[in-house]
Amino acid sequence: MNSLEVEPLSQPFDVVVRPPGSKSITNRALICAALARGTSTLEGALFAEDTEAMVRCLGALGVGIEAEESAQRLTVHGIRGVPPVDGAVLDAALSGTTSRFIAPVAALGRSTVVLDGAGPLRLRPMGEMFDALTAMGCVLVPLGDPGCLPVQIEAQGLAGGPIELRGDVSSQFLSGLLLAAPEMEAGLQVEMVSDLVSKPYVEMTLKVMRAFGAQTTHENFRRLSVEPTGYRAVNEFVVEPDASAASYFFAAAALLGGSVTIHGLGTDSLQGDLSFVDLLERMGAQVIRTATSTQVVGTGSLHGIEVDMAAISDTAQTLAAIAPFADSPTWVTGIGFIRAKETDRIAAVVTELKRLGISAVEEPDGFLIHPGVPNPGVVQTYRDHRMAMSFALVGLRSAGIQIADPACVAKTYPNFWNDLETLRGSGGK
Repeated sequence: MNSLEVEPLSQPFDVVVRPPGSKSITNRALICAALARGTSTLEGALFAEDTEAMVRCLGALGVGIEAEESAQRLTVHGIRGVPPVDGAVLDAALSGTTSRFIAPVAALGRSTVVLDGAGPLRLRPMGEMFDALTAMGCVLVPLGDPGCLPVQIEAQGLAGGPIELRGDVSSQFLSGLLLAAPEMEAGLQVEMVSDLVSKPYVEMTLKVMRAFGAQTTHENFRRLSVEPTGYRAVNEFVVEPDASAASYFFAAAALLGGSVTIHGLGTDSLQGDLSFVDLLERMGAQVIRTATSTQVVGTGSLHGIEVDMAAISDTAQTLAAIAPFADSPTWVTGIGFIRAKETDRIAAVVTELKRLGISAVEEPDGFLIHPGVPNPGVVQTYRDHRMAMSFALVGLRSAGIQIADPACVAKTYPNFWNDLETLRGSGGK
């Protein structure tokens, strides 16, 4: 496995960065557009492994999609709520979002399909989704370990109606069911029977659905209801830049005393992960917000914080990477569920910080990181794109940091390493 050494950045920078389109919004909009009546165009869409997995699975179900990568545009020809293809094999690759969103879409049809993914995805839990689909009349036949991929979906449409669902493993189960709900016979009424993690992602789901004509309500995310209205096509749906991807550049500014501005991510953003900049502000950075942009300016110092990151867990590794450079410990809680992501992200963060000589403590629902000076070393990334991108920040500050398997960033941000170099080439301008 090859590695990439990240050279420290010594000069000041003042840059405007344009991260790729939001993976979360792109994949949600793809589902809505695929189920809609008519043809939709997604502008600013993400082209990366996770969204390619979604496009591939929707295509296998009979959805016509035209991709123009140079224009970041996807044209989607809706199937009016019913997948027309029988016998499809759906390969979600490493995309948990795709697997959890496509399963209820496949169940809307009247056909038999197989849903599978790459080895690491087969280890990720799917039981909550499978139980919900079974309760609504879908027959699921395990082709491997129960509650995991691969699975055979024997679909006869989804009745919908009232269901109960746990929310403490992943919000993606709820989002996947909600996305399919306008095409269910009785719509969907969900009663959450445990705390819901990552509520901002569910709120994003509902907002994207409404943009395509869905009618949704919720009572503090404990009870959620979707009417059986179907979806209407949207001529031009604009996808925001990815806020999780933006976190690495915002954190670089806070860490190195530079300035990063990102347009298209402002106070009107659909993405909860943009609130990561609130944490940087607590740590000492200056944050300038407008309705359409966000700027982070480093002040030359960072302070440790205590924070529950349950709502923005995809940025927990970003915070961990800059925590050693703070003047006091940083304690993150509320993220026990990220142990079931691409890797056990809590264990991975602590292991790799220790590899670099940083004092870090693994806790059941988070980690405690003490200030320190990282030693040179090769950071293992566990095929996790966020491990690679977050620990690159350590290399911008400390010499001798190498990132193993740097190509894993292609899952959500194929051009990450080139964009990171824009910090180096700014020359303070």
